Amino acid sequence: MKSLSIALGCLMLAPAATAQTPVLNVLTYDGFAAEWGPGPAIEAGFEATCACDLRWVMAGDGAAMLARLRLEGATSEADVVLGLDTSLTEAARQTGLFAPHGLRLPNDLPVPFDDAHFVPFDWGWFAFVHNKTMANPPTSFEDLAASDLRILIQDPRSSTPGLGLVLWVKAAYGDRAGEIWSALADNIVTVTPGWTEAYGMFLQGEADMVLSYTTSPAYHLIADADDSKTAAAFTEGHYLQVEVAGMLAASDQPDLARAFLRHLASEEAQAVLPTTNWMYPALTPAAGLPEGFDSLMRPGKSLLMTAAAAEAARTEAIAEWQAALAR
Repeated sequence: MKSLSIALGCLMLAPAATAQTPVLNVLTYDGFAAEWGPGPAIEAGFEATCACDLRWVMAGDGAAMLARLRLEGATSEADVVLGLDTSLTEAARQTGLFAPHGLRLPNDLPVPFDDAHFVPFDWGWFAFVHNKTMANPPTSFEDLAASDLRILIQDPRSSTPGLGLVLWVKAAYGDRAGEIWSALADNIVTVTPGWTEAYGMFLQGEADMVLSYTTSPAYHLIADADDSKTAAAFTEGHYLQVEVAGMLAASDQPDLARAFLRHLASEEAQAVLPTTNWMYPALTPAAGLPEGFDSLMRPGKSLLMTAAAAEAARTEAIAEWQAALAR
């Protein structure tokens, strides 16, 4: 009888021993998953509904994520990639690593957005941020180039803001982009691998302006009660960044990946983004945006290439930037 009891006990324990909590691996950029970023709140919200374990896999910036995916291919541990933007989505699509998501999710982006492989989760305009004490801030790239202002920018080969900047110049000036970069070269203090390094240097007083977002002053205003920062308005218009997430075709958790994309587009998750990722949410929450966002500079004109056009322009835009800085 004792041996039978032990055998029955083992049979009862077997399902518990073999049942495992499903894991969803989400590849994202460092700032998203940081303790001060939106990652922790979004993780907690999703895990409360999914009976799963969401794990962040961090890989620098958006361009670094794409490079990692190309290296790992179908062997990537990621199920979802979060943090590419529309300047990289065509290149990402061409890898063949992404699966159609099959979802119809609402958004109120300032531009139409419909993509079979990627869903938007936030957006913003690139801008040069400076202290409000600056006299006569520049009103265009040409104005900036004619000044003696010192600026910090990011590398377009490793940073999505850096890539956004070269596409911004290309979209605004076309064939004159190389000329603009040549004029700007002596204004550039340094080129950093990513946004964090450049913005940190700006806050330490190492330059007059830094490439960032029109929403960056909201951080200082809301988190630090500091209204000393603003963004320069350029007459050429400002380039949009739309950040997206997509699911990988090789994922062994496709249903869970799709459920995460739905959660990312939910009001609960979208309400987290303005004061953690400091961007506009893809879908404005019913309660509206946090106080302080209404004081931000709003560009008079938005610039955005289609994903295909951005991919076609990327190599030339980066080459023009490199040639100017090499002189």
